[in-house]
Amino acid sequence: QVQLVESGGGLVQAGGSLRLSCAASGRTFSGYATGWFRQAPGKEREFVASITWSSTYTNTGDSVKGRFTISRDNAKNTVYLQMNSLKPDDTAVYYCAAKPSAQSAYEHWGQGTQVTVSS
Repeated sequence: QVQLVESGGGLVQAGGSLRLSCAASGRTFSGYATGWFRQAPGKEREFVASITWSSTYTNTGDSVKGRFTISRDNAKNTVYLQMNSLKPDDTAVYYCAAKPSAQSAYEHWGQGTQVTVSS
């Protein structure tokens, strides 16, 4: 079982930046692809970004493209989401998720971290 713990959320003014971290523990995390998702109150869960184990491939959702960047440090079993030029619409609970390969479904989820962007 892989455990995921998100951190780095908080309150920030519009135009500001935050960096979220997702730390993995438990069974080996080797080879896992990882993604970030978010869910705002009353809205469906939305894909934010994903990255393969080797960092060869990344993908970013249209609503955050050009503002958010996903990266990882496999030596630290940690995945990051750098969020710049934040907007009030980015307010949501952000979740980290992991899957054994890029082709499989996400199997492991963190508990989420709240990001609130004030106008």
